[in-house]
Amino acid sequence: MSAILQGAGAATALSPFNSIDSNKLVAPSRSSLSVRSKRYIVAGSDGTNNKTFASSSLIARRSDPLIPNAVATKADTAASSTSSKSGHELLLFEALQEGLEEEMDRDPHVCVMGEDVGHYGGSYKVTKGLADKFGDLRVLDTPICENAFTGMGIGAAMTGLRPVIEGMNMGFLLLAFNQISNNCGMLHYTSGGQFTIPVVIRGPGGVGRQLGAEHSQRLESYFQSIPGIQMVACSTPYNAKGLMKAAIRSENPVILFEHVLLYNLKESIPDEDYICNLEEAEMVRPGEHITILTYSRMRYHVMQAAKTLVNKGYDPEVIDIRSLKPFDLHTIGNSVKKTHRVLIVEECMRTGGIGASLTAAINENFHDYLDAPVMCLSSQDVPTPYAGTLEEWTVVQPAQIVTAVEQLCQ
Repeated sequence: MSAILQGAGAATALSPFNSIDSNKLVAPSRSSLSVRSKRYIVAGSDGTNNKTFASSSLIARRSDPLIPNAVATKADTAASSTSSKSGHELLLFEALQEGLEEEMDRDPHVCVMGEDVGHYGGSYKVTKGLADKFGDLRVLDTPICENAFTGMGIGAAMTGLRPVIEGMNMGFLLLAFNQISNNCGMLHYTSGGQFTIPVVIRGPGGVGRQLGAEHSQRLESYFQSIPGIQMVACSTPYNAKGLMKAAIRSENPVILFEHVLLYNLKESIPDEDYICNLEEAEMVRPGEHITILTYSRMRYHVMQAAKTLVNKGYDPEVIDIRSLKPFDLHTIGNSVKKTHRVLIVEECMRTGGIGASLTAAINENFHDYLDAPVMCLSSQDVPTPYAGTLEEWTVVQPAQIVTAVEQLCQ
């Protein structure tokens, strides 16, 4: 590993100060990506209209025009759907693997480290075959010591590498919380901009099937308060690959949340190169009556509930927020302006979760557009039980979503 660090010290130019500002966390522009890739699709911002909310005007008024770019600007031609493109079918874990492999081919400074990521191929086979292709130094098996290899990856990023750190289970990364918070998130600031930390931290998480409390963690609530960290959650093979590639190319530390029950989802993705904007939500289903905001596995519970709601005469608008930090308040705000009602559905814990932060952001920015209080359906604040029936009771189910929508739309 030391050989890698010595050889890549000057590989990445130091960027200007980079805080959690919408103008600095957007995915790389077309001009910057063209140097690295001859053909690609950018599913994200087109860079027009760079207004942001000022601190003195956080509340939007119905009589005033909606601020179109509270966090990220919506592209006119977002590549969020692959139905009209030729492509190939992949499972979600295979899409992650393909995106990672393509970035390792494109940039020799990309490396992977974690427990069993080498010849075993990772606990969910996201790194399968990479050690054989790129060697043991670029795909580094580490001891069972999360704080050590996470700190090592952050240090490698400071020298110019672009490490992808895999947590065998996201719950294990609590052992590396000091490295992620005090080092990964803050070093760019505390070094006065001398260092960038282009690191990706990823791994499986969420409530699986009888994995027990310690293996059913939703760490997005833990990490969202760390300054300097960006968080995204994939939910389909298409956005899994696009977010993986965008996260690796970002100059910011990015945590990519993958749900343990979504790895075997299959979808056709484009043959050509593409990335997804790290700050952009996805419009899953347009509607008129209510805005349902969700992410990760709950996207599929919401869509299951949407079928029932349509049969009952409701027309829900479903948005996969994808970017957990920062929120895409452009997409969310335009939807709130149209429907005037919001339901948030998450698997995260209710206390201090993503839903709580999202509720606050909507109330602060779009309060005057709301015809009803924002409602949030979250997991119960209890350790996830091992018993299957009890486990289901702790997580939001489609029937609860249907009932909530009926209450909000009365």
